[in-house]
Amino acid sequence: MSNPNPYEQLGVTEDASFDEIQAARSRLLENLDDGNQSEAVEMAYDAVLMDRLRLRQEGRIKVPERIRFPERSTPKPVAEPPSQPSVQLPDWLRDTLDSPERDDLLWPSVVFSVGTIISLALPPQQESTLQLLLALGVGSCFYFLNRKEKKFGRSAAITVIAFVASLAVGAALGSMAALSEFVSAAQITAVVTFIGLWATSCFVR
Repeated sequence: MSNPNPYEQLGVTEDASFDEIQAARSRLLENLDDGNQSEAVEMAYDAVLMDRLRLRQEGRIKVPERIRFPERSTPKPVAEPPSQPSVQLPDWLRDTLDSPERDDLLWPSVVFSVGTIISLALPPQQESTLQLLLALGVGSCFYFLNRKEKKFGRSAAITVIAFVASLAVGAALGSMAALSEFVSAAQITAVVTFIGLWATSCFVR
């Protein structure tokens, strides 16, 4: 009894392409439940490949590159660039800083912008009015902080710290101001203080 033709077992002709042979093998294996029949399909497939290689050595056909050099068909993994280490903030600082939402940024900006404009528009002699504006700014800062976190004591402490720090920076800048003919030192101090209170209201919690 002669050996069965492996091409006939796969259901392809001897001049079938490699893709056709692959497709025939896959189709047969999908439709077979018997292990012996599956093994026969695999043996026929191997026999066809060996026959194709033999024909290639004889110069009668050209074997596809992916059969002769299967490693060429597998794309080499692209090395990912080293990731830049992210800056890690201390826990206490990360818990203190805030990413404000639209309303948390809009209303403080409006309030402190108005305070800044009024401070610059006032005559340099009206320091009592500037003091009243600063008091309103401190109250506004406390209100905005307490509205976000609902922590009265913490909001009051942060407001006082922000006011004192901003006032000190403003006083230092006001004493060095070269525009004393147009803007008084008290006005510069008020403007810097408003900026500090605004930043605290928006970006501190």
